[in-house]
Amino acid sequence: MSASFSTPDGFRLLSGYFDRPAQEALVASIMTILKTAPIYQPVMPRSGRALSVKMSNCGALGWISEKAGYRYGATHPETGQPWPPIPEVLLDLWRAQSDWPDLPEACLINHYDEKARLGLHIDADESATYAPVLSVSLGDSAYFRLGGPSRKGPTQRLTLHSGDVVILGGASRRFYHGVDKILPGTSSLLPESFRPGRINLTLRRVHQ
Repeated sequence: MSASFSTPDGFRLLSGYFDRPAQEALVASIMTILKTAPIYQPVMPRSGRALSVKMSNCGALGWISEKAGYRYGATHPETGQPWPPIPEVLLDLWRAQSDWPDLPEACLINHYDEKARLGLHIDADESATYAPVLSVSLGDSAYFRLGGPSRKGPTQRLTLHSGDVVILGGASRRFYHGVDKILPGTSSLLPESFRPGRINLTLRRVHQ
């Protein structure tokens, strides 16, 4: 599949990468994962204020935001159990689109309800700083904010739909990005308990 939107800096948006049946199969896999690694409410470092986005993980490592700071850990912070493995379809996506020799070690599962947002940030907790970040959108559409290497630089808004894949590679791996708004009712994909809402899956290589 060719990129429907790309920049010379290595950012790519692959619109409709996963068709509806593939999305449904992927959601079923994620729901199975969440039975053993349930969605939980993370908090901000230092302040302990709850994030608007809820999360879980799968893979050898999971990204965790807690009052003590950001970290990667091998177990769920509430259950103490190891994270379930990353579904093979996501590993196939990585093999096909990452142009990176090593497989991802972490897949962050973010659940956005209709009020959730994610401010501009850089994924910066990995020692594999040049490995790309791949994400998959499932459920309601969202306004995605893409900036550059400076927080104060210009930004642009892109609309992400269910089945879209975003790749932050090359220089764009260190670009600021975030989610401005969820568009409730734009998809019927997710189970009713997750609607209105969106699930975003973010694949990362953590170690060099």
